[in-house]
Amino acid sequence: MRADPQPADLSRREAARPPLPERGVGRDPLLPFLDAVRQGLLMIDPTGTVIAANAPARQLLAGLNVTLRVQASAIPLLRALRAGTAPPRGALLRSLRRALARRQPVVFELRHRDHTVQVELHPLATGGWVVSLEDVSTRKATEARADAMARRDPLTGLPNRLLLRERLAEALARLARTGECCALLLIDLDRFKPVNDTLGHPIGDALLETVADRLRSTVRPTDTVARIGGDEFVILQAGIRDAAGTQALARRVVDLIGRTYMVEGHLLTIGASVGVALAPEDGTDADRLLKNADLALYRAKLDGRGTYRFFEPEMDARMQARRKLELDLRQALARREFQLHFQPQLQLASGTLIGCEALIRWRHPERGLVSPLDFIPLAEEIGLIVPIGEWVVRQACRDAMTWPEHMSVAVNVSPAQFKSDRLVETIISALAGSGLPARRLEVEITEGVLLQENDRTLQTLHRLRELGVRVSMDDFGTGYSSLSYLRSFPFDKIKIDRSFVKDLTSKPDGEAIIRAIAGLGKSLGMTTVAEGVETAEQMQRIRLEGCTDVQGYLISKPVPAEDLRQVFAGFPQT
Repeated sequence: MRADPQPADLSRREAARPPLPERGVGRDPLLPFLDAVRQGLLMIDPTGTVIAANAPARQLLAGLNVTLRVQASAIPLLRALRAGTAPPRGALLRSLRRALARRQPVVFELRHRDHTVQVELHPLATGGWVVSLEDVSTRKATEARADAMARRDPLTGLPNRLLLRERLAEALARLARTGECCALLLIDLDRFKPVNDTLGHPIGDALLETVADRLRSTVRPTDTVARIGGDEFVILQAGIRDAAGTQALARRVVDLIGRTYMVEGHLLTIGASVGVALAPEDGTDADRLLKNADLALYRAKLDGRGTYRFFEPEMDARMQARRKLELDLRQALARREFQLHFQPQLQLASGTLIGCEALIRWRHPERGLVSPLDFIPLAEEIGLIVPIGEWVVRQACRDAMTWPEHMSVAVNVSPAQFKSDRLVETIISALAGSGLPARRLEVEITEGVLLQENDRTLQTLHRLRELGVRVSMDDFGTGYSSLSYLRSFPFDKIKIDRSFVKDLTSKPDGEAIIRAIAGLGKSLGMTTVAEGVETAEQMQRIRLEGCTDVQGYLISKPVPAEDLRQVFAGFPQT
């Protein structure tokens, strides 16, 4: 059996071929039918001679500057394949030989300017090829546009996370190749969410577009500004020489984003927090740089927002410790590691204890007793404060059932817990499950609950009042609108913040403030409790100013439920 000729042999075959007939002589009678086919078709015999070419094929090849005649060698097509395809000559010839040997088709693309033709060669079992050609220029242009759109943020036109990753990979490759350093600045907008919530998303989107324009204006052409989230932006600063240039850019970003905006008639003010990571100091791969920039951003937010911070190795250690604490906190409720301590409240007129405030403690198996100041903010941040608060309510009601019947228990309710739909139902369930009368439960709220006063907030307060539960305002006087809240809802009790009690001995206006709050409570029919009483002198002054109740270390420090009986025994019983 004769072996198929190799492409390299085509030129030798052409030299030995007899003269070609005149144009039009021996025209294939099937050619008119082939001309009607939309696709370009070529037929090449085993000697490498083109024996048929329809009109679409001739037109497509002409657009690629390839002249191919019937009854002539297919070498011009081979040369075009060598010149217009991605694989080098050797790889191309190997592909052709492999296709011939396995009798499998092989596909290439020919490009000339904006013209792209897909060439598919089908080896025949009897030798020779059938070649199909298709103009894919439009499809390629559409794919290129779609590819570009897939790498752009549709709102701002900035590169998105995908294109940022590609640009960052290029910058890190230059770093490895030439030592050219780069920096990542992760930018989070401060106070942007209230714009969306109060003015709507169209205004928020218009503001984001303006922010994008400001960021573009503050970087060099070689830098990349990207939007990677709702109100998160990134600047990839290329070719930096030292941290001073990056620091100057971070300072400009904070200043520029913090300037006032006029958006569709609205005067808006937001800010920017910026976290910075440098390569190679803070990492030489994309994931580590993004992570470290995020840690620096987190630090900038903790430090008050509207500022920038560079990554420091200690940030990673602190974040690892925070993650470990978070994991432990998520398991603490299931492991029953929380417990309640109770701090008694004394009625000044009778000298008797009238109730206790429930205070949560976390007894960690390794850390020991963890302060609420360390885990309550974290619980609020990760969304655990609601289930923890529900446990506090239920446990406090159960513990209070073991106290004298005249004593009440007070529980603090966080803003997140108060806004949840389950608060009233949780309290109803806790009272029913423990058997505690509603009058013996007191719910303490702070101004944080009432900052966005609305009908739903007041409706919840009135539902608690209808149940018979008492409601008190905690930390009274520390907010700017406490008095207005007293007009909106008739609280049962006002708790004077401990900072005013502490000021009794150091600031001359301390007594006047306590006197005013006590007088206000008396005129409104509300009990007033002074917190943080630690000395007999403070107790005497508070008594003279008209407060009804006191709470603090002078009476008793917070103690576990099992130690309360001993505390109760030290005070007269009603």
